[in-house]
Amino acid sequence: MFTLGRWTSSLRFRLLAATLAALALALLLAGVWLSGLFREHVMRQFEAALTLQLDQLTTQLELDASGQPVIDPQQLSDPRWRTPYSGLYWQLDQVSGDGAIRSGVLRSRSLWDTTLPLSADALANGAVHVHEGRGPQGAAVLMLERSVALGEQPGVRWRLIVAAETRQALEAVDRFTGVLSISLLVLGTLLALAALAQVAVGLSPLRGLQHALVQVREGRSARLQGRFPSEVQPLIDDFNGVLDRNAEVVARARTQAGNLAHAPKTPLAVLQQAAAQTAQPVAAPDLARLVQEQVASAQRHIGWHLAHARVAAAERLPGQRTAVAPVVLGLVRVMQRVHAERHIGIDASDLPGTLAFAGEEQDLQEMLGNLIDNACKWARHMVVVSASSEAGRLCLRVEDDGPGIDDQARAAVLARGARLDQSVPGSGLGLAIVTDLARLYGGDVRLETARLGGLGVALSLPAAD
Repeated sequence: MFTLGRWTSSLRFRLLAATLAALALALLLAGVWLSGLFREHVMRQFEAALTLQLDQLTTQLELDASGQPVIDPQQLSDPRWRTPYSGLYWQLDQVSGDGAIRSGVLRSRSLWDTTLPLSADALANGAVHVHEGRGPQGAAVLMLERSVALGEQPGVRWRLIVAAETRQALEAVDRFTGVLSISLLVLGTLLALAALAQVAVGLSPLRGLQHALVQVREGRSARLQGRFPSEVQPLIDDFNGVLDRNAEVVARARTQAGNLAHAPKTPLAVLQQAAAQTAQPVAAPDLARLVQEQVASAQRHIGWHLAHARVAAAERLPGQRTAVAPVVLGLVRVMQRVHAERHIGIDASDLPGTLAFAGEEQDLQEMLGNLIDNACKWARHMVVVSASSEAGRLCLRVEDDGPGIDDQARAAVLARGARLDQSVPGSGLGLAIVTDLARLYGGDVRLETARLGGLGVALSLPAAD
């Protein structure tokens, strides 16, 4: 059932929310910046127009015959100078040497009976200052003032002021801001719809992936099938690899289970036949020996299949690492006690401490234990265990000074249950187990002639970093 909590926790909602938040912030910042930029442009243009008016007044200002400043209104081209409260004003102030100001010595008719309030400030001759203030009827105005020298009147400065109401300019800014806001709102709506479409299109491969997973879960497909974008395809390939690996593990488990179930059938059949014959006179020692042999055979086969199944299930698990030297030295101590009556010397001095096997410790013990045990059984006086690493491979060698094995017989002894000499105790499964375990780890076993003259067994396994 679709709920609000499920929607808000979905990837689509989070992507859409993040996109819309980024769009809203971007549009807000763009609106503020454009509105401020337009206002600045309008006010600069407004100030430039006032500067032209101030220059025109400056050229018209002069002294009459009595030494008083005059400006001929007829020479001023803008009719707003003559219209009361038109929004455009000029005024001439006199500033005495002691700082006293006589405002409105001359002024435009548009000021009517008011003056422009402006505080005294130090102004170099010809310099222009810009002020914001209040004009007639409290209207906001922008004022430009310029210090003008007229004749030679020591201690007297003249200050010419031009002012204009900013209402119309600010109204234009407000209109632009309104149009800009509506435009950005429309643009934001379109971008939001585009973001929604983008999220829907961008996440559509996940719907295909979900459908493919349903097919796998319901057993209609063994792998993820379908066409996916190149950005998603590596994920699909890795997931299919996991599915293939799981299928391989299941197949091996089934095979091992079948082998394990089949292994004790022959010994059990022999025992059953022996039990059926107990009605006839049978020597007790013969029956006991038969039972012991068949039970031992069943145990050997079951042990072999269990070891094989365990390694097949644990094969290629990530992060496995087993130091070689401690395992070898532990096995050497065990074998010295097991074969103590034969006084076999076991040399394991050529073992770099940095070597490690990319697998489980129990598997390495199983392989090396069988090899060292076999070497001790056949050796006359000495067994040598060495190890090295080359190109990411771990190379282990177990050599003895025994009789060795002919080249023709070496392939045969690697087969399960093969024994060349029945006088030496063993089940014939040791080298077969080593070979199978090594191959499960992607390694191999080679039989060679040892430097001591006997048999040398070279075991190649994956090395850990």
